[in-house]
Amino acid sequence: MKVTVENVSSVKKIMNVEIPEETVVRELNDAYKKLKKTAKIKGFRTGKAPRSVLERLFKKDVHNDISSKLIQDSFIQALKEADLDIVAKPDIDPPGLDEKGSYKYAATVEIKPKIEEIDFKNLTLKKFLYHVTDEEMDAQLKMLQKKLAKQNPIAEDRGVRENDFVLIDYQGFKYGKPFAETQKTENHAMKVGEGQILKEFDDQLIGMKAGDNREIKVKFPEDYFNNKLADSEITFQVTLHEIREEVLPEIDDEFAKNFGQYETLDNLKDAITKNLDEGYAKRAEQEMNEQIFKSLISKTEFELPDSMVDYELEGIIKEVERTLAYHNKSMEDQGLSREILLEKHRETAEKKVRRHLILDKIVEQENMTLSDEELENGFEEMAQGFNQTVEEIKKYYNQNNDNLEFFKQTLLEKQAIELIIKNSAIEDVEPSLEQQSEI
Repeated sequence: MKVTVENVSSVKKIMNVEIPEETVVRELNDAYKKLKKTAKIKGFRTGKAPRSVLERLFKKDVHNDISSKLIQDSFIQALKEADLDIVAKPDIDPPGLDEKGSYKYAATVEIKPKIEEIDFKNLTLKKFLYHVTDEEMDAQLKMLQKKLAKQNPIAEDRGVRENDFVLIDYQGFKYGKPFAETQKTENHAMKVGEGQILKEFDDQLIGMKAGDNREIKVKFPEDYFNNKLADSEITFQVTLHEIREEVLPEIDDEFAKNFGQYETLDNLKDAITKNLDEGYAKRAEQEMNEQIFKSLISKTEFELPDSMVDYELEGIIKEVERTLAYHNKSMEDQGLSREILLEKHRETAEKKVRRHLILDKIVEQENMTLSDEELENGFEEMAQGFNQTVEEIKKYYNQNNDNLEFFKQTLLEKQAIELIIKNSAIEDVEPSLEQQSEI
Protein backbone atom coordinates (compact mmCIF):
# COMPACT_ATOMS: atom_id res chain seq x y z
CA MET A 1 0.00 0.00 0.00
CA LYS A 2 1.25 3.45 -0.93
CA VAL A 3 0.24 6.53 1.06
CA THR A 4 0.96 10.17 0.23
CA VAL A 5 -0.35 13.35 1.88
CA GLU A 6 -1.25 16.70 0.36
CA ASN A 7 -1.35 19.76 2.61
CA VAL A 8 -4.49 21.86 2.25
CA SER A 9 -3.70 23.71 5.50
CA SER A 10 -1.95 22.99 8.78
CA VAL A 11 -5.07 21.15 10.00
CA LYS A 12 -6.57 19.85 6.76
CA LYS A 13 -4.93 17.14 4.63
CA ILE A 14 -5.77 14.99 1.63
CA MET A 15 -4.49 11.45 2.16
CA ASN A 16 -4.03 9.57 -1.11
CA VAL A 17 -4.07 5.80 -0.74
CA GLU A 18 -3.12 3.28 -3.42
CA ILE A 19 -3.91 -0.40 -2.84
CA PRO A 20 -1.84 -2.80 -5.00
CA GLU A 21 -3.43 -4.70 -7.87
CA GLU A 22 -2.80 -8.13 -6.30
CA THR A 23 -4.88 -7.17 -3.27
CA VAL A 24 -7.73 -5.96 -5.49
CA VAL A 25 -7.65 -9.14 -7.59
CA ARG A 26 -7.58 -11.36 -4.50
CA GLU A 27 -10.56 -9.60 -2.92
CA LEU A 28 -12.55 -9.84 -6.16
CA ASN A 29 -11.74 -13.53 -6.55
CA ASP A 30 -12.79 -14.23 -2.94
CA ALA A 31 -16.01 -12.27 -3.39
CA TYR A 32 -17.05 -14.16 -6.53
CA LYS A 33 -16.17 -17.51 -4.93
CA LYS A 34 -18.49 -16.76 -1.99
CA LEU A 35 -21.18 -15.44 -4.30
CA LYS A 36 -21.00 -18.54 -6.50
CA LYS A 37 -21.82 -20.79 -3.53
CA THR A 38 -25.05 -18.98 -2.70
CA ALA A 39 -26.30 -17.25 -5.86
CA LYS A 40 -29.56 -18.64 -7.27
CA ILE A 41 -29.57 -18.11 -11.03
CA LYS A 42 -32.17 -19.48 -13.41
CA GLY A 43 -30.71 -22.22 -15.60
CA PHE A 44 -27.88 -23.08 -13.21
CA ARG A 45 -27.69 -25.24 -10.15
CA THR A 46 -26.48 -23.46 -6.99
CA GLY A 47 -22.72 -23.28 -7.05
CA LYS A 48 -22.41 -24.05 -10.78
CA ALA A 49 -22.88 -20.61 -12.38
CA PRO A 50 -19.70 -19.47 -14.24
CA ARG A 51 -17.97 -16.28 -13.16
CA SER A 52 -18.84 -14.54 -16.42
CA VAL A 53 -22.54 -14.91 -15.59
CA LEU A 54 -21.98 -13.71 -12.01
CA GLU A 55 -20.09 -10.68 -13.31
CA ARG A 56 -22.86 -9.85 -15.77
CA LEU A 57 -25.54 -9.99 -13.07
CA PHE A 58 -23.77 -8.81 -9.92
CA LYS A 59 -20.71 -6.80 -11.02
CA LYS A 60 -21.96 -3.44 -9.77
CA ASP A 61 -22.86 -4.74 -6.30
CA VAL A 62 -19.65 -6.76 -5.96
CA HIS A 63 -17.48 -3.82 -6.98
CA ASN A 64 -19.27 -1.49 -4.57
CA ASP A 65 -18.83 -3.99 -1.72
CA ILE A 66 -15.16 -4.57 -2.50
CA SER A 67 -14.32 -0.86 -2.83
CA SER A 68 -15.97 -0.25 0.56
CA LYS A 69 -14.05 -3.16 2.08
CA LEU A 70 -10.73 -2.01 0.63
CA ILE A 71 -11.23 1.47 2.09
CA GLN A 72 -12.36 0.12 5.45
CA ASP A 73 -9.44 -2.34 5.69
CA SER A 74 -6.78 0.14 4.61
CA PHE A 75 -7.83 3.46 6.14
CA ILE A 76 -6.58 2.98 9.72
CA GLN A 77 -3.27 1.54 8.55
CA ALA A 78 -2.90 4.45 6.10
CA LEU A 79 -3.43 6.93 8.94
CA LYS A 80 -0.68 5.25 10.95
CA GLU A 81 1.73 5.33 8.01
CA ALA A 82 0.94 9.00 7.37
CA ASP A 83 1.14 9.74 11.12
CA LEU A 84 -2.15 11.70 11.12
CA ASP A 85 -4.18 12.27 14.31
CA ILE A 86 -7.62 12.95 12.88
CA VAL A 87 -10.37 14.73 14.83
CA ALA A 88 -13.46 13.85 12.77
CA LYS A 89 -14.82 11.42 10.21
CA PRO A 90 -12.96 11.52 6.89
CA ASP A 91 -14.57 12.81 3.71
CA ILE A 92 -14.24 10.03 1.15
CA ASP A 93 -15.95 9.79 -2.22
CA PRO A 94 -15.21 6.16 -3.23
CA PRO A 95 -14.13 5.90 -6.87
CA GLY A 96 -15.20 3.01 -9.08
CA LEU A 97 -13.29 -0.27 -9.02
CA ASP A 98 -11.60 -1.84 -12.07
CA GLU A 99 -10.84 -5.55 -12.44
CA LYS A 100 -7.26 -4.71 -13.29
CA GLY A 101 -4.88 -2.22 -11.81
CA SER A 102 -4.50 -0.81 -8.32
CA TYR A 103 -7.31 0.86 -6.41
CA LYS A 104 -6.80 4.51 -5.51
CA TYR A 105 -8.88 6.74 -3.27
CA ALA A 106 -8.47 10.11 -1.56
CA ALA A 107 -9.59 10.92 1.99
CA THR A 108 -9.89 14.52 3.13
CA VAL A 109 -9.20 14.62 6.86
CA GLU A 110 -8.79 17.20 9.61
CA ILE A 111 -6.12 16.79 12.28
CA LYS A 112 -5.33 18.33 15.63
CA PRO A 113 -3.14 21.41 15.23
CA LYS A 114 0.47 21.15 16.28
CA ILE A 115 0.91 23.55 19.20
CA GLU A 116 4.28 24.69 20.45
CA GLU A 117 5.05 24.23 24.15
CA ILE A 118 2.98 26.68 26.16
CA ASP A 119 4.56 28.92 28.82
CA PHE A 120 1.67 29.09 31.30
CA LYS A 121 3.65 30.05 34.40
CA ASN A 122 3.93 33.43 36.10
CA LEU A 123 0.62 34.83 34.87
CA THR A 124 -0.80 37.72 36.89
CA LEU A 125 -4.43 37.09 37.77
CA LYS A 126 -6.96 39.21 39.62
CA LYS A 127 -9.27 37.52 42.11
CA PHE A 128 -12.28 39.68 42.91
CA LEU A 129 -13.44 39.44 46.53
CA TYR A 130 -17.22 39.57 46.26
CA HIS A 131 -19.22 39.81 49.47
CA VAL A 132 -22.86 39.98 50.46
CA THR A 133 -24.20 43.54 50.66
CA ASP A 134 -27.25 44.74 52.60
CA GLU A 135 -28.96 45.47 49.28
CA GLU A 136 -28.43 41.91 48.07
CA MET A 137 -29.73 40.45 51.32
CA ASP A 138 -32.83 42.65 51.10
CA ALA A 139 -33.38 41.55 47.50
CA GLN A 140 -33.11 37.88 48.46
CA LEU A 141 -35.54 38.27 51.37
CA LYS A 142 -38.03 40.18 49.21
CA MET A 143 -37.84 37.42 46.59
CA LEU A 144 -38.69 34.85 49.28
CA GLN A 145 -41.39 37.16 50.59
CA LYS A 146 -43.00 37.15 47.14
CA LYS A 147 -43.18 33.35 47.25
CA LEU A 148 -45.35 33.54 50.37
CA ALA A 149 -47.47 36.41 49.09
CA LYS A 150 -51.24 35.97 49.07
CA GLN A 151 -53.67 37.47 46.60
CA ASN A 152 -56.88 38.54 48.30
CA PRO A 153 -59.98 39.95 46.56
CA ILE A 154 -60.16 43.71 47.14
CA ALA A 155 -62.72 44.82 49.71
CA GLU A 156 -63.59 48.19 48.13
CA ASP A 157 -65.71 48.79 45.06
CA ARG A 158 -63.23 50.22 42.55
CA GLY A 159 -61.72 49.73 39.14
CA VAL A 160 -58.42 48.10 38.19
CA ARG A 161 -55.24 49.95 39.12
CA GLU A 162 -51.61 49.52 38.13
CA ASN A 163 -50.00 46.57 39.98
CA ASP A 164 -53.36 44.91 40.73
CA PHE A 165 -53.73 41.21 40.08
CA VAL A 166 -56.71 40.35 37.92
CA LEU A 167 -58.57 37.25 36.78
CA ILE A 168 -59.82 37.58 33.20
CA ASP A 169 -61.20 35.72 30.18
CA TYR A 170 -59.99 36.90 26.79
CA GLN A 171 -60.04 36.05 23.11
CA GLY A 172 -58.24 37.84 20.29
CA PHE A 173 -59.62 38.48 16.81
CA LYS A 174 -57.75 39.40 13.61
CA TYR A 175 -59.75 40.93 10.76
CA GLY A 176 -62.87 40.11 12.79
CA LYS A 177 -62.12 36.38 12.99
CA PRO A 178 -60.79 34.32 15.92
CA PHE A 179 -56.98 34.11 15.76
CA ALA A 180 -55.16 30.89 16.74
CA GLU A 181 -52.31 32.72 18.51
CA THR A 182 -54.79 34.56 20.78
CA GLN A 183 -57.28 31.74 21.28
CA LYS A 184 -60.00 31.88 23.93
CA THR A 185 -58.45 31.73 27.40
CA GLU A 186 -60.43 31.53 30.63
CA ASN A 187 -59.52 32.48 34.21
CA HIS A 188 -56.16 33.93 33.20
CA ALA A 189 -54.33 35.45 36.19
CA MET A 190 -51.95 38.34 35.55
CA LYS A 191 -50.42 41.40 37.15
CA VAL A 192 -51.45 44.66 35.53
CA GLY A 193 -48.45 46.66 34.36
CA GLU A 194 -46.03 43.79 33.73
CA GLY A 195 -46.93 43.63 30.04
CA GLN A 196 -47.36 39.86 30.03
CA ILE A 197 -49.30 40.13 26.77
CA LEU A 198 -48.48 43.73 25.89
CA LYS A 199 -48.18 46.91 27.98
CA GLU A 200 -50.82 48.54 25.77
CA PHE A 201 -53.19 45.68 26.69
CA ASP A 202 -52.58 46.26 30.42
CA ASP A 203 -53.18 50.00 30.11
CA GLN A 204 -56.65 49.42 28.71
CA LEU A 205 -57.61 47.20 31.66
CA ILE A 206 -57.28 50.20 34.00
CA GLY A 207 -60.66 51.24 35.40
CA MET A 208 -62.50 47.98 34.66
CA LYS A 209 -64.58 46.54 37.50
CA ALA A 210 -65.48 42.95 38.32
CA GLY A 211 -68.08 41.75 35.83
CA ASP A 212 -67.17 44.31 33.15
CA ASN A 213 -66.66 43.39 29.49
CA ARG A 214 -64.39 45.48 27.30
CA GLU A 215 -63.03 45.51 23.77
CA ILE A 216 -59.32 46.15 23.74
CA LYS A 217 -57.45 46.91 20.49
CA VAL A 218 -53.68 46.60 20.37
CA LYS A 219 -50.94 46.68 17.73
CA PHE A 220 -48.07 44.25 18.32
CA PRO A 221 -44.65 45.70 17.39
CA GLU A 222 -42.65 44.40 14.43
CA ASP A 223 -39.99 42.93 16.76
CA TYR A 224 -42.48 41.10 19.03
CA PHE A 225 -40.94 37.81 20.26
CA ASN A 226 -43.75 35.74 18.68
CA ASN A 227 -43.34 36.41 14.96
CA LYS A 228 -46.89 35.16 14.30
CA LEU A 229 -48.16 38.16 16.26
CA ALA A 230 -45.50 40.64 15.17
CA ASP A 231 -46.88 43.73 13.36
CA SER A 232 -50.48 42.47 13.87
CA GLU A 233 -53.55 44.41 14.96
CA ILE A 234 -55.60 42.30 17.37
CA THR A 235 -58.96 43.09 18.95
CA PHE A 236 -59.47 41.36 22.30
CA GLN A 237 -62.82 40.68 23.93
CA VAL A 238 -62.10 40.76 27.67
CA THR A 239 -64.22 39.85 30.70
CA LEU A 240 -62.93 40.83 34.14
CA HIS A 241 -63.91 38.39 36.89
CA GLU A 242 -61.97 39.60 39.90
CA ILE A 243 -59.51 42.19 41.15
CA ARG A 244 -56.99 41.02 43.71
CA GLU A 245 -54.35 42.75 45.78
CA GLU A 246 -51.07 41.27 46.92
CA VAL A 247 -50.59 40.83 50.66
CA LEU A 248 -46.99 40.24 51.74
CA PRO A 249 -46.01 38.57 55.04
CA GLU A 250 -43.81 40.31 57.58
CA ILE A 251 -40.14 39.39 57.32
CA ASP A 252 -39.52 38.03 60.82
CA ASP A 253 -38.76 34.79 62.68
CA GLU A 254 -42.14 33.28 61.76
CA PHE A 255 -41.46 34.11 58.12
CA ALA A 256 -38.09 32.27 58.28
CA LYS A 257 -39.73 29.06 59.55
CA ASN A 258 -41.43 28.61 56.18
CA PHE A 259 -38.13 27.88 54.42
CA GLY A 260 -36.72 24.79 56.09
CA GLN A 261 -35.05 24.15 59.42
CA TYR A 262 -34.71 27.80 60.37
CA GLU A 263 -35.85 28.91 63.81
CA THR A 264 -35.00 32.59 63.40
CA LEU A 265 -34.59 35.19 60.68
CA ASP A 266 -30.86 35.28 61.45
CA ASN A 267 -30.63 31.54 60.70
CA LEU A 268 -32.23 32.17 57.31
CA LYS A 269 -29.89 35.09 56.61
CA ASP A 270 -26.88 32.90 57.44
CA ALA A 271 -28.07 30.29 54.93
CA ILE A 272 -28.63 32.96 52.26
CA THR A 273 -25.14 34.35 52.91
CA LYS A 274 -23.58 30.89 52.58
CA ASN A 275 -25.40 30.26 49.30
CA LEU A 276 -24.42 33.65 47.87
CA ASP A 277 -20.80 33.18 48.97
CA GLU A 278 -20.66 29.88 47.07
CA GLY A 279 -21.97 31.66 43.99
CA TYR A 280 -19.40 34.45 44.42
CA ALA A 281 -16.58 31.88 44.67
CA LYS A 282 -17.69 30.27 41.40
CA ARG A 283 -17.90 33.65 39.70
CA ALA A 284 -14.42 34.63 40.91
CA GLU A 285 -13.10 31.29 39.63
CA GLN A 286 -14.77 31.77 36.23
CA GLU A 287 -13.31 35.27 35.96
CA MET A 288 -9.81 33.98 36.67
CA ASN A 289 -10.34 31.27 34.05
CA GLU A 290 -11.31 33.97 31.55
CA GLN A 291 -8.12 35.88 32.36
CA ILE A 292 -6.06 32.70 31.91
CA PHE A 293 -7.49 31.90 28.50
CA LYS A 294 -7.36 35.48 27.29
CA SER A 295 -3.65 35.54 28.12
CA LEU A 296 -2.81 32.10 26.70
CA ILE A 297 -4.88 32.49 23.54
CA SER A 298 -3.21 35.83 22.80
CA LYS A 299 0.23 34.23 22.71
CA THR A 300 -0.62 30.82 21.23
CA GLU A 301 -1.31 30.87 17.50
CA PHE A 302 -2.77 27.86 15.67
CA GLU A 303 -5.40 27.02 13.07
CA LEU A 304 -8.68 25.41 14.10
CA PRO A 305 -10.20 22.35 12.42
CA ASP A 306 -13.66 23.30 11.11
CA SER A 307 -15.09 19.99 12.34
CA MET A 308 -14.20 20.78 15.97
CA VAL A 309 -15.80 24.21 15.72
CA ASP A 310 -18.89 22.72 14.07
CA TYR A 311 -19.16 20.14 16.87
CA GLU A 312 -19.16 22.89 19.52
CA LEU A 313 -21.68 24.89 17.48
CA GLU A 314 -24.05 21.91 17.36
CA GLY A 315 -23.82 21.63 21.14
CA ILE A 316 -24.68 25.32 21.55
CA ILE A 317 -27.66 25.08 19.18
CA LYS A 318 -29.00 21.97 20.93
CA GLU A 319 -28.78 23.78 24.26
CA VAL A 320 -30.74 26.73 22.82
CA GLU A 321 -33.38 24.30 21.51
CA ARG A 322 -33.62 22.53 24.89
CA THR A 323 -34.04 25.85 26.72
CA LEU A 324 -36.76 27.00 24.32
CA ALA A 325 -38.55 23.63 24.53
CA TYR A 326 -38.48 23.85 28.34
CA HIS A 327 -40.41 27.13 28.03
CA ASN A 328 -42.73 25.67 25.36
CA LYS A 329 -41.22 27.89 22.67
CA SER A 330 -39.53 27.24 19.36
CA MET A 331 -36.81 28.96 17.36
CA GLU A 332 -39.46 30.10 14.90
CA ASP A 333 -41.40 31.79 17.72
CA GLN A 334 -38.27 33.77 18.60
CA GLY A 335 -37.53 34.71 15.00
CA LEU A 336 -34.45 32.46 15.05
CA SER A 337 -33.03 29.94 12.60
CA ARG A 338 -30.03 27.60 12.50
CA GLU A 339 -28.27 30.02 10.16
CA ILE A 340 -28.72 32.94 12.59
CA LEU A 341 -27.49 30.87 15.54
CA LEU A 342 -24.51 29.52 13.59
CA GLU A 343 -23.38 33.05 12.77
CA LYS A 344 -24.13 34.42 16.24
CA HIS A 345 -22.29 31.71 18.20
CA ARG A 346 -19.38 30.81 15.91
CA GLU A 347 -16.92 33.03 17.79
CA THR A 348 -17.97 31.45 21.10
CA ALA A 349 -17.51 27.97 19.62
CA GLU A 350 -14.05 28.89 18.31
CA LYS A 351 -13.00 30.14 21.75
CA LYS A 352 -14.21 26.91 23.36
CA VAL A 353 -12.19 24.83 20.89
CA ARG A 354 -9.06 26.93 21.51
CA ARG A 355 -9.47 26.46 25.26
CA HIS A 356 -9.79 22.69 24.95
CA LEU A 357 -6.76 22.44 22.67
CA ILE A 358 -4.61 24.66 24.90
CA LEU A 359 -5.50 22.67 28.01
CA ASP A 360 -4.95 19.41 26.12
CA LYS A 361 -1.47 20.63 25.18
CA ILE A 362 -0.64 21.54 28.78
CA VAL A 363 -1.88 18.12 29.97
CA GLU A 364 0.41 16.51 27.37
CA GLN A 365 3.52 18.62 27.99
CA GLU A 366 3.24 18.24 31.77
CA ASN A 367 2.64 14.48 31.49
CA MET A 368 -0.51 14.78 33.58
CA THR A 369 -2.40 11.60 34.40
CA LEU A 370 -5.56 10.74 36.29
CA SER A 371 -5.31 8.43 39.29
CA ASP A 372 -8.08 6.02 40.32
CA GLU A 373 -8.68 8.15 43.40
CA GLU A 374 -9.05 11.34 41.34
CA LEU A 375 -11.49 9.60 38.99
CA GLU A 376 -13.49 8.36 41.98
CA ASN A 377 -13.59 11.89 43.42
CA GLY A 378 -14.82 13.12 40.04
CA PHE A 379 -17.66 10.61 40.09
CA GLU A 380 -18.62 11.65 43.63
CA GLU A 381 -18.63 15.34 42.73
CA MET A 382 -20.81 14.72 39.69
CA ALA A 383 -23.18 12.53 41.74
CA GLN A 384 -23.68 15.39 44.20
CA GLY A 385 -24.24 17.87 41.38
CA PHE A 386 -26.94 15.72 39.75
CA ASN A 387 -28.38 14.45 43.04
CA GLN A 388 -27.70 10.83 42.07
CA THR A 389 -25.73 7.96 43.56
CA VAL A 390 -22.10 7.34 42.60
CA GLU A 391 -23.15 3.91 41.31
CA GLU A 392 -25.66 5.50 38.90
CA ILE A 393 -23.02 7.88 37.56
CA LYS A 394 -20.49 5.06 37.10
CA LYS A 395 -23.07 2.89 35.35
CA TYR A 396 -23.81 5.69 32.87
CA TYR A 397 -20.15 6.20 31.98
CA ASN A 398 -19.24 2.50 31.93
CA GLN A 399 -21.94 1.92 29.32
CA ASN A 400 -20.28 4.34 26.91
CA ASN A 401 -16.51 4.40 26.66
CA ASP A 402 -16.46 7.62 24.58
CA ASN A 403 -18.36 9.46 27.31
CA LEU A 404 -16.02 8.05 29.95
CA GLU A 405 -12.94 9.24 28.04
CA PHE A 406 -14.51 12.67 27.62
CA PHE A 407 -15.20 12.80 31.37
CA LYS A 408 -11.60 11.84 32.16
CA GLN A 409 -10.35 14.55 29.80
CA THR A 410 -12.60 17.08 31.52
CA LEU A 411 -11.04 16.17 34.89
CA LEU A 412 -7.54 16.51 33.42
CA GLU A 413 -8.44 19.93 31.99
CA LYS A 414 -9.63 20.97 35.44
CA GLN A 415 -6.30 19.85 36.90
CA ALA A 416 -4.47 21.82 34.21
CA ILE A 417 -6.34 24.98 35.19
CA GLU A 418 -5.50 24.36 38.85
CA LEU A 419 -1.82 23.97 37.88
CA ILE A 420 -1.88 27.26 35.97
CA ILE A 421 -3.45 29.08 38.93
CA LYS A 422 -0.94 27.48 41.32
CA ASN A 423 1.90 28.88 39.20
CA SER A 424 0.36 32.35 38.82
CA ALA A 425 0.57 35.51 40.91
CA ILE A 426 -2.89 36.11 42.41
CA GLU A 427 -3.89 39.67 43.27
CA ASP A 428 -6.91 40.06 45.56
CA VAL A 429 -9.08 42.93 44.35
CA GLU A 430 -12.24 44.54 45.73
CA PRO A 431 -14.89 44.61 42.99
CA SER A 432 -16.27 47.91 41.74
CA LEU A 433 -19.85 48.87 42.56
CA GLU A 434 -20.76 48.09 38.96
CA GLN A 435 -19.27 44.58 39.17
CA GLN A 436 -20.96 43.90 42.51
CA SER A 437 -24.33 45.05 41.14
CA GLU A 438 -24.05 42.62 38.20
CA ILE A 439 -24.38 39.64 40.55
